[in-house]
Amino acid sequence: MLNTTEDLIKQADIQKIAQQGAEIYKKIKSQYEPNDNEKFLAIDIESEDTFLAETSSGAVEKARKAHQNKVFYVVKIGHSFAETLAHLGSEKL
Repeated sequence: MLNTTEDLIKQADIQKIAQQGAEIYKKIKSQYEPNDNEKFLAIDIESEDTFLAETSSGAVEKARKAHQNKVFYVVKIGHSFAETLAHLGSEKL
């Protein structure tokens, strides 16, 4: 059984999550941009369920309530993938 976020990430196929998450977001981003710019969206790539919040950790927390023991694609709405990664790298999760 996976006990920590680190365990989940070690077990996840991060490349697959990133690729499929980006594809899903590309299809649905018009639902969020520009009204929700600067907010974060967590996407479960299997169900394509989305979870919107003011912070990345808030979006992931909402997603985990619906889908325990998963790793989610997270995007900062209105920003490029590189900008989102830069922000996530500076945020304590």
